[in-house]
Amino acid sequence: MAVFKYIARDAGGKQMVGTVSAADQAGAVEKISAQGLYPVKVSAEGGSGSSSSMKSAAVISDEVPRRKGRAKPKLRDLANYTRQLANLLKAGMPITASLSSMINLESGGIPPAVSEGLLHEVREGRNLSSAMASHPDIFPDMYINMVKAGESGGSLVEVLLRLAEHYERFAEVRQKVVSALVYPAFVIGLGFILIFVFMSYILPKFMKIFEGQNIALPLSTQILQGMSDFFATWWWLVLIVGVLFSVIMKIYFSSASGRERLHAWLLEAPLVKKIVRPTMFGQFARTLGALLRNGVPVLTALKITESVVQNVVLQEAIALTREGVTDGKTIAQPLARSGVFPKLIVDLVHIGEQTGDVPAALENLAETYDNELTVNLRVVTTLIEPILIVFIAGAVGFMLVGVLQAMFKITSAIGQ
Repeated sequence: MAVFKYIARDAGGKQMVGTVSAADQAGAVEKISAQGLYPVKVSAEGGSGSSSSMKSAAVISDEVPRRKGRAKPKLRDLANYTRQLANLLKAGMPITASLSSMINLESGGIPPAVSEGLLHEVREGRNLSSAMASHPDIFPDMYINMVKAGESGGSLVEVLLRLAEHYERFAEVRQKVVSALVYPAFVIGLGFILIFVFMSYILPKFMKIFEGQNIALPLSTQILQGMSDFFATWWWLVLIVGVLFSVIMKIYFSSASGRERLHAWLLEAPLVKKIVRPTMFGQFARTLGALLRNGVPVLTALKITESVVQNVVLQEAIALTREGVTDGKTIAQPLARSGVFPKLIVDLVHIGEQTGDVPAALENLAETYDNELTVNLRVVTTLIEPILIVFIAGAVGFMLVGVLQAMFKITSAIGQ
C-alpha cells in the first residue's frame, strides 16, 4: 500500500490537506471521495509531485504504444460500441470473452482490429483503460479516464453505460444542429443555381432578341444586361477573387488571433449565438459532470473538458478556472471571474458545491441547455427559412420583371 498526499475541498468549499493509503492513485481518489471530500490534487508521498491534474498521467501509461493514423469514429459509432461492450459485461461475460465477441459484432466505424488489439493487451495483463490508451484515435482522454475510474471503483459496466449515454446525447445534439441547417443550405444552394443558370444561359438569349430591336430598354433590363455582360466577360476574375478570398479567410481563421475572434463572434452574434451558446455550454456541463460523477479529480476533469470544448474563448476560460482551483478556490469562483460563463452556470455550480453534488448540478445544466438548444433551433429556422425564400424570390422576380418589361415594350412598339 502506497501513501498519497492530497488536496481536497469539502462541501462548503474549504480546502483540506491530508494523506491516505491506497494501492494506486485511483484507489486514493476513491477513498478521498468516500470521505465526502472533493479531490483536487493527489500525488504519491515522496514522489516527483506528479498529480492527477497532469494530462491523464494517472491514467495513461507512457509505456503503452499509441497507435495513430485511423480516422476518429463518429460519436454514434463510439456510443454503439460502448453500449455493446457494456451489455456483454452486464450479462456476466469476462472481459476477454466480451472483447472476443466484440471482434465479430458490427460496430459501425470502429474496425474489428481495435477489439483485437484490446483483447491482446488485456490478455498480456493490462487493464482495459491502459489497453484503450494505446488507441487514442478511437478512445479520447475523457473515455479512458472514466473507464479507469470504473475499474478502480468496481463499476465498469455502469461507467460504460454512462459513457454510451453521454456520446449518444452528444450525437443527438450534433444531429439537431445539422438537421436544422440542411433546409436553409438547400434553399441557398438552389437559389444560386437558379440565378447562375438564368444569368449564364437564359438571359443572354433574350438579350440577343432585344439587341435586334431599335428601342430603349427599361432600367431593370439594362441592369440585367450589364450584370450578364460583366459575368460573361469577367467570370474568371470573379472566380479567382472568390478563391483567393476563401484561402485568405481560411488562413486567417486558422491563426490563433483569427480563430479567437471568430469564436468570440460566434458566442455574441445575433441568431448565431442562440445555437452556439447552448451547444458549447451544454457540452461543457455534460463533459465535466460526467467526469466528476465517475471520480475523476477536478483538475484532470477540467483539463479534459478544456480539450473537448471546441471554442477557444471557452477553452481559455476553463484554463483560468483550472488555475483558480489549483490556488484553492471553488469551481464557481473562477468561473464567475472569467466573465464568459453565464450566471446560471455559476449559480448552479455554487449550489452544487454547497450541497456536495456538483455532478448533479452540471447534469441539470446540460439538460437545461439541451432543451434551450432545441427551442432555439426551432425559432431560428422558423425565422431564417422565410427570409431566404423572400430573398431568392425577390432576386428571381427582379430578373423576370426585367425580361418581361422589355418584352412588353417590344410588343407595344410592334403594335404601333
